[in-house]
Amino acid sequence: MKPETAIIRIKNLRLRTYIGIKEDEIQNQQDVIINVVIHYCADKARNSDNVADALNYRTITKKIIALIENNRFSLLENLTNQTLAIASEHDWVEFASVEIDKPHALRFADSVSMELSYQKSPS
Repeated sequence: MKPETAIIRIKNLRLRTYIGIKEDEIQNQQDVIINVVIHYCADKARNSDNVADALNYRTITKKIIALIENNRFSLLENLTNQTLAIASEHDWVEFASVEIDKPHALRFADSVSMELSYQKSPS
């Protein structure tokens, strides 16, 4: 990792959405827990204190909330991929990963989670 790389972590964002394929899951919203990690070059922000030089994690979080709360998903893979697309859409993003937990999805387990990541191709 380069010294100018900053890491944003959005931890345990708790939302409700329609996720799953069983009738009960289609009819009732469920809790999901989202964790996002974003690496970006923060060289400008480290030296300026200007918000325009930083990646705005509030904007990213609002987009993720809108996606999850305003849609229905059959597969955790699709939900995770669409969330990752938001986390990695800015040109400055070098790496991003998203993990989404679906609590109580399996009997005897705390949760089931899906994790996907993005790595910018070298130019």
